[in-house]
Amino acid sequence: MSRRVSVDQMASAVMKQLNEYANLTSDGVKSAVKKAAKTVKTETQAGASSATGAYKKSWATKNTKETAHSLEVTVHSRNRYQLAHLLEYGHAKRGGGRVAARPHIAAAEQSGIQQLEQEIERCIRNG
Repeated sequence: MSRRVSVDQMASAVMKQLNEYANLTSDGVKSAVKKAAKTVKTETQAGASSATGAYKKSWATKNTKETAHSLEVTVHSRNRYQLAHLLEYGHAKRGGGRVAARPHIAAAEQSGIQQLEQEIERCIRNG
């Protein structure tokens, strides 16, 4: 779409177009962040230990910070957060020895990062 503007109005016309582009892409990026957070949550739950199922069910997403152009989402264990580090990396036993690690968070995080990158690239390409 072409439009004639004078040299004096050039800066305001360019800024207007850039603001429209920023608004369009920020909505797409926000939805990509939400999708990636949901993926991380479900993959973490799928890989989590399920002795009683309480730890697996405790995973949730939470919007930590949201502005007009950004969104920060946290994936966390609501009430079993103490177990997350112990299960991910293993821990020492009381009488000696170690409990083996059961990594389930790092793989989900990497998968979420890859998905987020792909979604953002697709959003920016398609507008």
